[in-house]
Amino acid sequence: MDVRGKPRIGVGMRIGDLAAETGASVRSLRYYEEQGLLTASRTTSGQRVYDAPAVERVQLVQQLFAAGLPSRTIVQLLPCVDSGHATPESFALLVAERDRITAQMAELEAARGRLDEVIAISEHPTAEHCPALREPADGAVAA
Repeated sequence: MDVRGKPRIGVGMRIGDLAAETGASVRSLRYYEEQGLLTASRTTSGQRVYDAPAVERVQLVQQLFAAGLPSRTIVQLLPCVDSGHATPESFALLVAERDRITAQMAELEAARGRLDEVIAISEHPTAEHCPALREPADGAVAA
């Protein structure tokens, strides 16, 4: 940021500027770069410098992560984004990710149903479900 609080877009933004502009953490921005989701040039001292389109790229990556896409899928989709042309493969990839998320939702719903059953049993235990409520076996001494 310059002295007026504006990002230094003309000369490139540093990682802190980009983080402030997008709401992404510096750690996230480094991760995006490691995964090939974002590119930066480097100063002679090795500091990352981003150009103005990096703001939109980070916002797009954040939206795709929020949609449940893993970074490996986002990397595969970015060439289509950059070219402005979807391909049958990119469409199939998105449909496959939606199907994966739908399956996860079904698994979570089933797990919630089982947890609801456990909660109900916990609220109203019976000898059938709670060994501590059963009669002692023949010859066993009750405490």
